[in-house]
Amino acid sequence: MTRFPLDQLDTLRTIVDEGTFEAAARRLHVTQSAVSQRVKQLERSAGRVLLRRTTPVTTTEAGDVLLRHARQVDLLASDALARLGGDPAHRADGDGSDDPVPTTLPIAVNADSTATWFLEALACVPPSVPVVFDLRRADQQHTAELLRSGDVLAAVTATREAVQGCSSEPLGVMRYRAVASPGFVERWLDGDPVSLDEAGTTRSPRAPGSPDLEPLDRAPMVVFDRTDDLQHDFVRRLTGREPLSPRHHVPASADFARAVVLGLGWGMLPEAQATPELAAGRLVELAPADPVDVPLFWQRWTLASPLLDAVSDAVRATARRALHP
Repeated sequence: MTRFPLDQLDTLRTIVDEGTFEAAARRLHVTQSAVSQRVKQLERSAGRVLLRRTTPVTTTEAGDVLLRHARQVDLLASDALARLGGDPAHRADGDGSDDPVPTTLPIAVNADSTATWFLEALACVPPSVPVVFDLRRADQQHTAELLRSGDVLAAVTATREAVQGCSSEPLGVMRYRAVASPGFVERWLDGDPVSLDEAGTTRSPRAPGSPDLEPLDRAPMVVFDRTDDLQHDFVRRLTGREPLSPRHHVPASADFARAVVLGLGWGMLPEAQATPELAAGRLVELAPADPVDVPLFWQRWTLASPLLDAVSDAVRATARRALHP
């Protein structure tokens, strides 16, 4: 049976994490030639090409399998050392030094969760747990892909179905509110609110001074990136039309909220971000009766790992406080 040497697996993981062979060599305190040789030997053992020599380096389908294996080995080794009474935070790091090296835990999480509640969860992990976090930003609809590839060990995702080799549990619902600045409403939506019944057909009567959402499909909108469909789905559901709006792409959660407050366009903000701005009068809610709820799930590898358990406990507890049931 083919056994993959630990130094070769560690090299593969480090190359992917660092992005280049040169950076991996610096991290491992070896020459770049030694890094290349380890990869060639690993590819020879696997009988497959494992890495695409791009910038940054990416894994092939076969590389995904071994990357996942390498992360599992690293996590299990840290857990085993902790159970034996060793300190994973003081492992030799290739050159015989004894610098603190806590276990790196890569996690995929959407930007809105990071901006509103997820960092609080990570801060609740006990200080005795020797871990540092490598957060990979991805839309909640796409974080599961990083689990499949082996890039991450856990993810906040909108996917209920567990990725193979992972468990999935509901965290709660992140509620979004359609909002815009008062000046934006005055310019683009000078009218009355729209509220749908359960069938999505009946609109409420006009109320003086509130927005008219009929032109919403043409009013400028702010979107996070090209995978962000929240605004588009809201317009389709509310008006029955495909949005033709000019779009500002703002790929950072805090900047996205700021762009809406400044009146660049309307957008869907997490309730936690929108509430203070609404209370201060800097934002107007466009459809108070029609929030958008996005269920979130916590997926993690099904390994018996005290480190993963501690992080999962903190995420679970914080989500109960921060999200809607």
